[in-house]
Amino acid sequence: MVYNKISHSGIVESIGEDCVRVRILQTSACAACKVSGVCHAAESKEKIVDVFNVPDTSGLHVGDQVVVCASQDVARRALLLGFGLPLLLLVVVLLATLHVTSHEGKAALAALLALVPYYGLLYLFRNSIRQKLSFYLE
Repeated sequence: MVYNKISHSGIVESIGEDCVRVRILQTSACAACKVSGVCHAAESKEKIVDVFNVPDTSGLHVGDQVVVCASQDVARRALLLGFGLPLLLLVVVLLATLHVTSHEGKAALAALLALVPYYGLLYLFRNSIRQKLSFYLE
């Protein structure tokens, strides 16, 4: 059976009017390995995930165990916005500036500076992006 969602179990940290904050433990693939304690390649991080538009929070309490889910489509869009498009912008600006100026330092600086307005736009449109890239509780 093919699953079309990504899920993590977590613990409710806080409950607001429009947001439930959940602490999840994100682990790498090798973190569950038996020798991960001595390997030093395994990593795990605690993350706080904001879950918006929870229909009924009356049954939730701080400390409750919940499952946070997102569809794979949401994950793909998030990766595209966070990494794919910035990489494409970086490479295009780098090559275009290098072609025009023939100066590698200026091209590298221009490529890095091109990311500032991109991430600024993401920040400005964060509320509309949040509507499209949302988590839900299972």
